[in-house]
Amino acid sequence: MIFDTILDTIGNTPVIKIQKLAPEGVEMYVKVEAFNPMSSVKDRLALGIILDAEKRGALKPGQTVIEATSGNTGIALAMVCAVRGYPFVSVMASSFSIERRRLMRFLGARVVLTPPEERATGMVRVTEALAKKHGWFMTQQFENEANPAYHRNTTGPEILQDFADRRLDYFVSGYGTGGTISGVGQMIRQARPDVKVISTEPSGAALLEGKEWQPHKIQGWTPDFLPQTLDRNVAHQNVLVTDQESIDCSKALARQEGIFCGISAGGTFAAALQVAQQAEPGAVILAMLPDTGERYLSTPLFADIPDGPDDAQDLLDDLDD
Repeated sequence: MIFDTILDTIGNTPVIKIQKLAPEGVEMYVKVEAFNPMSSVKDRLALGIILDAEKRGALKPGQTVIEATSGNTGIALAMVCAVRGYPFVSVMASSFSIERRRLMRFLGARVVLTPPEERATGMVRVTEALAKKHGWFMTQQFENEANPAYHRNTTGPEILQDFADRRLDYFVSGYGTGGTISGVGQMIRQARPDVKVISTEPSGAALLEGKEWQPHKIQGWTPDFLPQTLDRNVAHQNVLVTDQESIDCSKALARQEGIFCGISAGGTFAAALQVAQQAEPGAVILAMLPDTGERYLSTPLFADIPDGPDDAQDLLDDLDD
């Protein structure tokens, strides 16, 4: 296949059947968004918002784009802006993984770091102040309706097409900006009203349950506010997962299914496993896996993975000189 630009490769990500981790009596599938060019579902958001802004005339040629991001949206916007010809500035808390800011800079972006104690609210405040001062365009991923709209137009139809002649009982997704679960969930509820849409969030930051936000390790999930783009009525049920469950499921997917994904993907799969344990016999469950595990090399996901010699070195002891 030949494409005009890298942006033409966004979307149409594969759905993969889970072979070993699915409980007996149910079928589990995952939609692997790491197959997008910058390895996350946020490639869709970035392209959708920029194309919409261009169409509306809200984004002027050569204008600087700015966004508050935990990383994946910033990486995606850096790619899109590189292709479309816009300077890009990312504002992110310094607590997010180092590899994310380095990737953005590699793509030509500038990165402004904010104190982690100011949370996502602080990132947004700085973004708004810089945009106002310099006349930059804010993509506003947490409130821009072009975000869920792009998922209604792409991700949702992809899933409906893949399962057009197949049973599907549950769709499971976390939320960060709210775009994926809102856009996809709305499409699924309209076309397949028998399918249950399941949201998931960290047990320590269960805002949908009315709890106070607490710091958690699932980067990209659940800022310290509920995004405007999140359709609060789209999910039939909300499932809570812990940081450790998310990390354990990410590792299990890698080691038993060969699927390399991040902590938020592990959290989504952990929620899907909870759904599977209570689902009716024969149920079919689809979980969204938002990104790749390479975004988490400096995070707790890789805390027990050595970067020097490990016990495999002992294999050398029995070799002849």
